Amino acid sequence: MDFQLNLNTETVRHAGLKEPLCVPPRMSLRDVLVLMRQHNTGCVLICRDEKVAGIFTQRDVLRLLATEANMATPIEDVMARDPVTLHESDTVATAILKMSEGGYRHLPVVDDDDRPLGLLKVRGIVHFLVEHFPNAIYNLPPEPRLVAQDREGA
Repeated sequence: MDFQLNLNTETVRHAGLKEPLCVPPRMSLRDVLVLMRQHNTGCVLICRDEKVAGIFTQRDVLRLLATEANMATPIEDVMARDPVTLHESDTVATAILKMSEGGYRHLPVVDDDDRPLGLLKVRGIVHFLVEHFPNAIYNLPPEPRLVAQDREGA
């Protein structure tokens, strides 16, 4: 099948959305970490009244471990509040732009009432691109960071 991909029209719902792991704001940091490990995920959404109120990621875990945080602390005290979100109708280009500008590896996808529909991960976008641009991806040199020592050409 010859598939013509346009990142400005393909929506994020086609980019490997994952089921979000949602936790209540008063759950302890310890319990959230246990859930993250059990579900093998690097991100949880904190939901209040079924709406996304915050996000907590592996980066937050590392930051807290460096400060010897109290593990009984409610997750709402250490979450990133009002995270950047996407809507299911947003394009893959919009997602890539938001992730790139903000340095995000996870973005919640929400409906018009800020209820979580899914979680978009960088990995999902990479798999989406590989699926649609296999020749470009698979033809990369095995060591793309290597730089020629001598100048080529005349």
